[in-house]
Amino acid sequence: MQRLYDFLRRHPIWVDSFWAVVLFGLSALSVVNLDGVRGHHGTIPGGIAVSTVLCVVVALRRRLPEPMLLLALVAGLVQLVLDIETTVADFAMLVITYTVATVGARWASRLALAVSLCAATVAQIRWPAADSGLLGQAAIAVFQTVPFALAWVLGDSMRTRRAYFAQLEERAARLEKEREAQAKVAVAAERARIARELHDVVAHNVSVMVVQADGAAYVMDAAPDQARKALETISSTGRQALAEMRRLLGVLRTGEHQESGEYVPQPDVEQIDDLIEQCRSSGLPVDFKVEGTPRPLPSGVELTAYRIVQEALTNTRKHGGPHAGASVRLVYFDDGLGLLVEDDGKGAPHELYEEGGADGQGHGLIGMRERVGMVGGTLDAGPRPGGGFRISALLPLKPAH
Repeated sequence: MQRLYDFLRRHPIWVDSFWAVVLFGLSALSVVNLDGVRGHHGTIPGGIAVSTVLCVVVALRRRLPEPMLLLALVAGLVQLVLDIETTVADFAMLVITYTVATVGARWASRLALAVSLCAATVAQIRWPAADSGLLGQAAIAVFQTVPFALAWVLGDSMRTRRAYFAQLEERAARLEKEREAQAKVAVAAERARIARELHDVVAHNVSVMVVQADGAAYVMDAAPDQARKALETISSTGRQALAEMRRLLGVLRTGEHQESGEYVPQPDVEQIDDLIEQCRSSGLPVDFKVEGTPRPLPSGVELTAYRIVQEALTNTRKHGGPHAGASVRLVYFDDGLGLLVEDDGKGAPHELYEEGGADGQGHGLIGMRERVGMVGGTLDAGPRPGGGFRISALLPLKPAH
């Protein structure tokens, strides 16, 4: 049944044509049966011709609503002029009234309403009911006008409903595009920020390497020439790497780091203790534990871990409420570092965590995912079953290939 329903929705002209054929058959039978009946007006050829025109109106009403309305009016005028009494085919007048009120132009809708309110009265004047007084004829005219008025009202209501849903769909599509655009901007901004921080990390290490290599080249006069050449090669390679990194990432750098030209190391795992103390001093209780054996980690992993904890605790302060508490767990595995940050606050809609960022600079979960993705890790974030929010991350020591 669903497939049949979908087929009928895709082929409305076929559906209308089917009903037009049914209407023509009923009209032809009524014209033939009424021929010769006492008091009947019109002839069989005239009645068949008018019925055919009105059935065409039904078949093409959705494709050409305005022309079919005019065609129906012409057919009605022909009936009046040639004295062809109404038949079953005149039901098409009701159908076209509803159609133009639903999908037709405004002028066509108003015209259909005006004609509908007058049609029954004109028909009673042209073909008055037998054995009925003036009051009876007026009652019949009113009774026959009601369906036309209801058809127009129903069609106009359907037009309004469709316009309302169209506006909702357009608004939803526009909001979706805006949200996608904002997400792309947030991702681009966070990547730029990450690139700047990683640039400072690598640049600091390379700068240290260059200084050490230059110093060794000048103090190791007693060393063999081959060792001196190797140190000079290290110095030259370091300078080339630093220059290339400046060229590639220079367009991303803005603010104080670029203006000063100095490269400082970014936060690492050891500074998470200081971050926890800052949160505690600001009134946020934080339980901090380290499991496993601490050991040196890649600079990118340490920076990512620090920023995730920073973002998570900032979100807790912003959205957790006045009595919220948090817990931070760092777990050293053989092949990676695990992070678990939880709070028991009242929380906030997931969208706020997506959009918010630490100290107004980051971009919440968007930034966390970008950071974790750049080091090849995984991130899981969402509300806790008992209330609050939970962020879990696994950062591998070696990036996935």
